[in-house]
Amino acid sequence: MKPQPALSLSLIGQLYQEHHRWLVKWLYQRLGCPHDAADLAQDTFTRVLSARERLYLTEAKALLTLIAKGLLIDHYRRAVLQQQFMQALASLPPAEIPSLEAQALALEALLAVDNMLASLPDAVRQTFLLSQLQGLSYQQIAQQLGVSLSSVQQYMTRAYAACYAAAYPAEPL
Repeated sequence: MKPQPALSLSLIGQLYQEHHRWLVKWLYQRLGCPHDAADLAQDTFTRVLSARERLYLTEAKALLTLIAKGLLIDHYRRAVLQQQFMQALASLPPAEIPSLEAQALALEALLAVDNMLASLPDAVRQTFLLSQLQGLSYQQIAQQLGVSLSSVQQYMTRAYAACYAAAYPAEPL
């Protein structure tokens, strides 16, 4: 079968009209919340629109399902992190609870760190966490992971670069 040309705006509109209702229903069955389902459906189509030069219409439901599953995973990870954050806040004495603005900023930073960590390969993430959370030296990390010291240095360089990129995203051209 000959591949179809990349999606044009009119084909994306057609894709939206034909599959939006189905996608919202599919997401609602997994989330149980119509608002979250509608939001994630919109996010799915936004991803299709932003990547239209790489996507094809031949398997629309499979494409939308794949994108939506990734967004669902992100949604659940954010919800778990937010719940843990709220539990941590609840354990603080009332005088130490930060303002709502500070809470929102802290949660936003936590989500950015979580996204950054999730984007790293396992070895890089594990190395970074052993260094930053457990305070292990590079030599100790190398021994624990069974890798060379130069690998640990490379992993940490990669992790620090990801941290920098998360903190200072590139300006759009």
